[in-house]
Amino acid sequence: MSTHKTILIADDSAAMRAMLISAIEALGEFRFVEASSGFDALRLLPREKVDLILTDINMPDINGLELISYLRSNANYLAVPVFIISTEGSQKDIDKGKSLGANEYLVKPFDPDRLRALVASYLNSSP
Repeated sequence: MSTHKTILIADDSAAMRAMLISAIEALGEFRFVEASSGFDALRLLPREKVDLILTDINMPDINGLELISYLRSNANYLAVPVFIISTEGSQKDIDKGKSLGANEYLVKPFDPDRLRALVASYLNSSP
């Protein structure tokens, strides 16, 4: 019996969080934990075992890049895949996100099929 993988979605837009959940649910059963800011995400992380993190860049309090910097400096989260999903789509933004440790970078409006393919490839290959 497999346990459901948990995905943390950090985005200050409730509509975007709902859109991401809707896109990923088509893959099967997942648990979703939602955060409306980077600060919320950091508050939730110690209480949740997450298998994947999706984050926006532009959020109040702690932005997505700061969140990734924290995750990649903490041994507990080094192996957790992080996807940035943001309206910031310049090559400079993408390079910065990846250099901080993001595994993938999708520009909004994102392609739901691409998101599902990435989620499936990261979560199905983990032990």
